[in-house]
Amino acid sequence: MVSFTHQDAGTGEDAWAASGLAALPELPLAAAELAGQAFIVLAAHPDDESLGAGGLMARLRGLGASVTVLLCTAGEASHPDSPTTTPEQLAAVRLEEFGGALAHLLGDPEWRFLALPDGKLADHRAEVHAALQQAIAETTAASGLPAERITLVAPYRHDGHTDHEALGAAAAEAAGAGGHGLLEYPIWYWLWADATDPAWQSWLRLPLDPGAQQAKAAAMASHITQVRPLSGQPGDEVLLPLAFREHFERPFETFAWQRPAAASSGGSYAAADAEGVFDAVHTGNEDPWQYTTSWYEHRKRALTLAALPGLHYEAGLEIGCSIGTLSVELAQRCASFTAVDASSAALVHAARRLAHLPAARTRHLTVPQDWPDGRFDLIVVSEVGYYLAHGELAELFARVESALLPGGTLALCHWRHPISGWELDGDSVHAAARRHLGWADAGLYRERDFILEVLIAPQSGKEPRPAAALLPGPEG
Repeated sequence: MVSFTHQDAGTGEDAWAASGLAALPELPLAAAELAGQAFIVLAAHPDDESLGAGGLMARLRGLGASVTVLLCTAGEASHPDSPTTTPEQLAAVRLEEFGGALAHLLGDPEWRFLALPDGKLADHRAEVHAALQQAIAETTAASGLPAERITLVAPYRHDGHTDHEALGAAAAEAAGAGGHGLLEYPIWYWLWADATDPAWQSWLRLPLDPGAQQAKAAAMASHITQVRPLSGQPGDEVLLPLAFREHFERPFETFAWQRPAAASSGGSYAAADAEGVFDAVHTGNEDPWQYTTSWYEHRKRALTLAALPGLHYEAGLEIGCSIGTLSVELAQRCASFTAVDASSAALVHAARRLAHLPAARTRHLTVPQDWPDGRFDLIVVSEVGYYLAHGELAELFARVESALLPGGTLALCHWRHPISGWELDGDSVHAAARRHLGWADAGLYRERDFILEVLIAPQSGKEPRPAAALLPGPEG
């Protein structure tokens, strides 16, 4: 456990502003996706919700999303040495402040008070777990939403405060077991952590519009016992001084994001399902994803092609070519080109698009179990990695490592939003590629909707590893 007090100077907001925090990738949940989910917000103490997730809550209110709030303690231990206010008196006042803060954020919200002792949540895990499971069950019954569209919002499980960590761990356990999404919000982390700490660099940013910022500021100001001294006497000092509150006046909030785990419910797809799933999608529809008409798709293809470091390649391979809209442009930059897909229905359209290019061919293969012969100096994996299970993705990268020539280019491009029914998303696919391959990164572009990355195989001195060496061990 980290040792700190609210009186510590800690890391100033200037250091965080200079750290690159504002350049974190945006949370890949668009307005429609947020509106179509139900959220359960957990707070260990009154003010946690406003500091860490007030902007999110205000935005959810504007979108009409379902939000339930669980407050675990009244925060009666915030001023243990107060000469003017007893813990019981402080508890009563802080509960009133909590209700006022929620009114700014959510209007007339549904919230529940667990009345657990402040500073002792680690000793009351059973009560926290039971209350959380009840809230999940009630939310599921009321909304009719599947597990992956119920998101828990909780304190960061490594925040340094015993109550925050206990509640964050309980939320992480419930999310993993139930297949729910999890957003963890840091609070005291901003005080004690160093801006060079690598933990935050994998987090995501939620931009706040002026209305959400104003609602959050009003909610924070509602917690009067925390932002003002109880009196001028020692022991009644301000718990959240102005310098600390600056961390929560940013035009964005920051979350550690754990996507819904479809695998926990036993209902996720894998590579073997791809042919049936995507044949059904493509049968009777020549362009189910609007590849030929969508500006998003045109723009993404242009960025992908521009990101390739070479103008010409000897042998190109595209995994998951679908109907061949990217394939036809890749093939014109390759002396020979192979386009692979698991869907025979999609390949009919791809073959038609490539028919005028004699050096291009299509193959009906389900990767990574199947793989084309030969070595390549360009391999493109676009919008396909998350249609594999974890072990299959590791095997895919082992196949890539064996097939890509020294100095060859691997281009990856994936949608960053949750993929219903599959274990992975775009960010996890790219993270796995960097982890398994360890290759030099020749370019990275990331926005809310997709991530595009180019990796370069080593020139020499590195023997390809067999697929088995890349498969996850017991820890996954």
